[in-house]
Amino acid sequence: MAIIEKLKQADLKGRGGAGFPTWQKWQMVKDAVIADEPRPDGRGDKKFVVCNVSEGEPAVFKDVWLLEKDAPAVIDGILLAMEAVGASKGYVYLRKDYFDKYKNKLNKIIGQKPIELFREPCGYLGGEETTLLESIEGSPNGEARPEGGNRCEPRMKPPYPPQVGLYGCPTLINNLETLYYASKIAKDEYKGQRLYCISGDIKNKGVFEFRADWPIEKVLQESQNYPDDQFFVQAGGGASGTILLQNELQAPLSGAGAIIVHDLAKTDAQDLMKQWADFFIAENCGKCVPCREGVYRLREIVSQPIVDIEQVNKIVASLSETSFCPFGKGVANAFDSLVAKIRID
Repeated sequence: MAIIEKLKQADLKGRGGAGFPTWQKWQMVKDAVIADEPRPDGRGDKKFVVCNVSEGEPAVFKDVWLLEKDAPAVIDGILLAMEAVGASKGYVYLRKDYFDKYKNKLNKIIGQKPIELFREPCGYLGGEETTLLESIEGSPNGEARPEGGNRCEPRMKPPYPPQVGLYGCPTLINNLETLYYASKIAKDEYKGQRLYCISGDIKNKGVFEFRADWPIEKVLQESQNYPDDQFFVQAGGGASGTILLQNELQAPLSGAGAIIVHDLAKTDAQDLMKQWADFFIAENCGKCVPCREGVYRLREIVSQPIVDIEQVNKIVASLSETSFCPFGKGVANAFDSLVAKIRID
């Protein structure tokens, strides 16, 4: 059976946060038409595969766990994807500290295969697929951007990377965990699992592998992390994830795989919002006004002795509806779900 059909039958979803069906993305790149001959600008006549290991979201650490546990399977997944879609080159887009720590190990596994390691220059926003492409194009050989190189900013979509991606060529971008499980599916070793990063006010912090369709409540129970005291969780992402109460944990986890447990009595919701705002200000590219000004105003508001919830809601609505890329929508998701469910003193 062809690997794309296997991915479809396995119902593998992307593990980078969006949850897009993996087989559909692979099929789009496979079906994308390229030029028979190189164009004058040298673009559009190839296909690429990029393994996204930016992992800049707080409390998400599954990719580094996989690099330690089974890096060869990840490289196998990249090669499998390259063959399936007809790509001539692959990239491993690594967070700075991951690049420094694992470059020798990964280069040894890669050997002479057409896969290049890339040291990302962008931070958290580098995990957004078009920002990733911009940074590779502007930073040859994984070094810091040369003078005049591309900024770490997202592109307008459409067109989408499967049609017009790296250097104008059809490009498949998948999270490392996605490609890892693709390699398992090819070997008939996949049993519907996903990785969970569990942290916070718990006893057993770590990465756990359970079925992807398990409700969050069961994941906490089976990992021996279900608290005795009242709590809430932030699920999906470490800063952009959704706030869920104890009676809302019957659905499976979506997003990047993080479950952060907060003791309800001990957690200061205003301090939590300050932490998010500090993170989002530091990682904001400044391209669009809603994010550039909205996040700054959120930080001002949550730093006041009394938080103006009405103003928070107005800014959050603007971020959700008008931000240029998913960054602003992630900010909105976290703040909106918190103020709707947790008392802000």
